[in-house]
Amino acid sequence: MTTHAPQAGQSVTLPTTLNEAVAALTEMPAAVPVAGGTDLMAAVNSGQLRPAALVGLGRISEIRGWQYQDGNALLGAGLTHARMGRPDFAALIPALAAAARAAGPPHIRNAGTLGGNIATAAPTGDALPVLAALEATLIIAGPGGSRREIPVSHLLAGVEMLRAGELIGFVRVPLLHAPQVFLKATGRTGPGRSVASVALVLDPARRGVRCAVGAIAPMPLRPLDAEQWVARLIDWDNDRALVPEALAAFGEYVAAACIPDPAPEPDGSVPALPPAVLHLRRTVAALARRALGRALS
Repeated sequence: MTTHAPQAGQSVTLPTTLNEAVAALTEMPAAVPVAGGTDLMAAVNSGQLRPAALVGLGRISEIRGWQYQDGNALLGAGLTHARMGRPDFAALIPALAAAARAAGPPHIRNAGTLGGNIATAAPTGDALPVLAALEATLIIAGPGGSRREIPVSHLLAGVEMLRAGELIGFVRVPLLHAPQVFLKATGRTGPGRSVASVALVLDPARRGVRCAVGAIAPMPLRPLDAEQWVARLIDWDNDRALVPEALAAFGEYVAAACIPDPAPEPDGSVPALPPAVLHLRRTVAALARRALGRALS
């Protein structure tokens, strides 16, 4: 989990079941759960965090795979990015596989987990906009074997939080069997932290488009008006045709919704966006346009 040894006197518990992990966290309220540790251990090693105890989740086999359940994929929170990036998983949830492959260099993808990405809720987490666009649901394990479900968007937005002794056990993702795309822009060549990202999912059964923009705000943003607008323009009965002008307009619509113009001044004039913000808005527009174009192609 880390190249640094735990501090003297720091306890490390290694449960083998989800219920054992919850029990350990209940008994030690100051303990911190750790799976891949890509964010947590970086904070520990830099001196920003000094947990009194650690509960390691790496030996819990029940959360390291996935299964089918009533038209959904039930994903274990311990799935690593490397595992989600493999072809068999990509055939199941292509956008999440693409996000996993873009999560960073090999040592990060081999260690980082789906549940850790959600619990850390870093704005640059690549899985987060995909889960928001897919409208995924979290299954939370609690004391006494209890389980409760919350939309992933509620946790990311702070509407509902994990309670004492709770852990993210599984993520339920609807299997749409329809095109879905994840794209990101980074500040440098190759895998790196997102400057902006876009996840886009088509839902032909409902004749809908779902889009989530990541990295530009504390949580993924859903431009709902843009989704509904473009869904009405798609010819769902004719190979999902859409005129090029609408494709470009969708990108601008998404970008303006997520990065709006400044409020008007008292004299009615609208200040210009700073150059860096304007560049970011153009980046979001390009990602949204390309994502929809790929999904419809």
